[in-house]
Formats: sequence, C-alpha cells, structure tokens
Amino acid sequence: MSTTAAPPEPWLLVRGAGKSFPGVRALDDVDFAVGAGEVVAVVGENGAGKSTLMKVLAGVQRLDQGEVLVDGRPVAFDSVAAAQRQGIALIHQELNLCSNLSVGANVMLGHEPRTGPFLRDRALLARARVALDRVGLSVDPRRPLADLSIGQQQRVEIAKALSVDARLLIMDEPTSSLTQAEAERLFAVVEDLRAQGLSVVYISHRLSEVERLADRVVVLRDGRNAGELRGDDICHARMVGLMVGRDVERFYQRAAHTPGAVVLEVRGLRSDAWPQHDVDLQVRAGEIVGLAGLVGAGRSELLGCLFGVRRPRAGQVRVGGQLVPLGAPRAALEAGMALVPEDRKEQGVVLDLGVDANISLASLHRRARGGVFVATAAERQLAQSTVQQLGVKTPHLVQPVRYLSGGNQQKVVLGKWLALGPAVLLLDEPTRGIDVGAKAEIYALLHQLAGRGMAVLLASSEMEEVMGVCDRVMVMHEGRIVGELPRSACSEQAILRLATGRSAEGRRDQAGTLEGTVTETS
Repeated sequence: MSTTAAPPEPWLLVRGAGKSFPGVRALDDVDFAVGAGEVVAVVGENGAGKSTLMKVLAGVQRLDQGEVLVDGRPVAFDSVAAAQRQGIALIHQELNLCSNLSVGANVMLGHEPRTGPFLRDRALLARARVALDRVGLSVDPRRPLADLSIGQQQRVEIAKALSVDARLLIMDEPTSSLTQAEAERLFAVVEDLRAQGLSVVYISHRLSEVERLADRVVVLRDGRNAGELRGDDICHARMVGLMVGRDVERFYQRAAHTPGAVVLEVRGLRSDAWPQHDVDLQVRAGEIVGLAGLVGAGRSELLGCLFGVRRPRAGQVRVGGQLVPLGAPRAALEAGMALVPEDRKEQGVVLDLGVDANISLASLHRRARGGVFVATAAERQLAQSTVQQLGVKTPHLVQPVRYLSGGNQQKVVLGKWLALGPAVLLLDEPTRGIDVGAKAEIYALLHQLAGRGMAVLLASSEMEEVMGVCDRVMVMHEGRIVGELPRSACSEQAILRLATGRSAEGRRDQAGTLEGTVTETS
C-alpha cells in the first residue's frame, strides 16, 4: 500500500451516479474515480451500492442519472461488450468459465484467432500463454480447466480479461472461496498488475485484505459516498466507522456465564468423506463451540451428518440425552436441532418467495389448519415479530428475499429456524459474504441465544470469528477433531498448528509467552 506517492490522474470518472430499483435507491449522487496503476477498494455494508456501481461500470446495468467518463470523454456502457471495449472487465465472485473447455480456450473465449471460419490453434495457445504468464500461472493451456483448483481457475479468469487488453479489473469478493495460500498468490497477482500499470477495483468484506492491498478506499453507505481513505489512513477502525456511521469498538463483547448440562452429544460419528476417523464431541447449554480447520477438513460434512442431510456410516447423536435417528432431517428437527447452511441462496432461502413465506417455511406445519391450509394471520405475525427481533431491513414482509442484502438474507435464514425454538443451533459459515455491521448484529444475537441456554455449534473459516465468538474451539484435520482450545488459549498459531496436523502441544515463543495451551484428542 502506497503511503507517500501522489494519486495518479484518474482516467475513469463517475459523476453524480444515480440508480433506482422498485422501492430502493441503490445509488444516490455517487462520485468515483480510478487512476492508472491504482488499486481502489470499495467497501460498505450489504446494500450500500457497491455491486450496483460495479455493474454500471461493467455494462451490466445503466445509470438513471449521472455520467461516466473515460479519458475525459463521456461514454455509455449499454452492454458488457461496450464496457470491455473501454478496457473494463468484471471478475465475478462466481467464476464465468466453461469447465468442459481447455484452459487456453477459456482464456480466449469469444475472441479466438481465426482465419475465415477456421480456428488458429497455434495462435490461440500462444496468446493464451502470454496472458497466463502475466498472472503467474504456469499450466499447459491445453489442459482441461476442470483439472485446476479454484484459485488457479480464478487466475484463468483474470488472464481472460487481460487477453482483451483490459485497463481495469473489477474483483468482487475474490478470496471468498480460496484457501489462504491461494489468496496469497492472488495478492501477488494484484500487486504485479498494479506494477504493470493496470487499475484494480477490489471489493471485499475482509478488511485486512483491503488494508494490505489498497492505495485508496472509497466507502459507500446507503447508496451515497460516505468517505475516502488513503495511505496510512486506511485502517480497520476508520473503515468500519465510515461504513456503519458509528464506531464499532468491539464485535465480540459478551457477558460471562456458566454452561449448563450437555445438550448435544456425539459419539463415534463417521462420515463418507472421512470413514476412517471417528468424531466425538459435546456442546452444553449456553455454550458457543467453534469448529475450525482448513478447507476440506470435514466441518460441513460433520454438521450435515448431525442434521441428517448426510447419512453417516456409524455413530450416535443424542440431544438432551435422547438418541436421534441418523440420516433423517425431520428426526433432527423433532429432536430440537436446526442447521443454518453454508450456501444461503441455494440451501437457506427460496429467493422468489417473500420474507414472510421464508420465515414461516420450517414451522409451517405448526400454523396449518387441518394440516392443509396456511394460517396467513399467524404467518404474518411470526414474520413481523422475527423482522423486528432480528432487525431485518425490508420495505415490506412480502418483499422477495432475492432483493435483500446478504446480511438480511442471512437473518431471514436464522429467523426461519429460530421460529422452531431449537435446543441446538448448527451454523455453517454464518457470516460469509456479509458486512461488518450485519456480522456484529449476528454475533450479538448468538450471544443472546447462548445466554438463554441454547447450545450453538459454529463452523467458520474465519479464525478471528471463532476466536472472538466461541467459548471453546475444536479444530478439525482430515475429518477428525485433533484438539480443543479454550477461549483463553485461542490464537491463530495454535489453531493453525492443529489444523495442519502438527503437534498440539503449546510452546513458548522467543519472548517467553505461551502461545496456546490445548487439549489434544486422539
């Protein structure tokens, strides 16, 4: 991050941008600029207008008012192709690639070199190699794309943009599905592109990444410019303050309390993913227990087995001392378990249904007259109380959930399951892709639920989250729990030692302080 150099002259300018959707003013007189060789981060809460502004720049949507200038000339981005002709490319969070084609074919897709109707294979491979070299990806362009990791495929997407002479890359939550090692490689690519004179607009809820990469940060709030930070002024506290309009001093405050009796007990559970390893665990009433581990460690598989959406090979699950039949979600629900899944859009909500219908889905059988007819008054009452309790921001109860921000969609998912009054709440990546303000609200809600005696088991890939929210953390490696850390001993070093299969013993650093005392499990 540059702290001394003067900002480059902007070649892309947005002035007075305005964009409205039914019931929502997405952009309201927004100004934005990007200079050559500059990494500009755009941050803000969900619904702040980030995605809308980027879709305007990428030609996906058109402004209702305002103007866009490139090299001082007004331009109209009425299509993605028009934006690409000006050198602007959007790298979507969900990659836009064809897994059935080769790497090179993906890089050159849509602008393949041809002689008449005939494809020039050698020229395609040569040009693809040049683009791949620019992103540091040393793979044969004839290799099937499906053979590559997600991190490698993301670099193929960037190479694809570079192959059409992009001047500006817009990266939307680029590390959301990457391992830490893949994220580090992506950071190196961004820094190298900046050195080559390319501009990058970087959108991420992970503010540590923004601090590391951005020359300048533009903050949006409620569709308006909320502020701008440069150089040494770019820090977590100032970004959060501008994003939410108030100081968020601590996300993880909670009142201390003593856990109660064991509510969830798991013995000898074996999943299809890791059939050679048993899982044993307990969660007590009023306790928030974290599941940490690297990608593929088996956290999601474990939660799926507990709730019955995956059928384990062996083991026992008890809730309140009562044995729960395995592989049966209805039995898990009746026993008092609820699962908030990792992918809220695919598994958590029905996007085209309203807020009220989604909130009542899981408990519909309790509000149906004669088991057939839905009691609409009861449904509305439940939705209204849930919206108020969880602070769901929606213009009305029948608003389709697809038009809510990510944080509000997640609150709807939580509300759907909380309507059942579960004894055990299973959470898989509960704050993925949502902003800091919504995260703070969800953390506060979890603490309230634990304070009322609910047992919470939370799987997260964000170490800061598990360290800050949980009473204790169980670390998984290759499908088994390899160690347990009390809250007082949680540190990134201690979690990573266990997550990578290293010794679980605490050790002293050079300053003589204990990094972590853990309980190792066999």
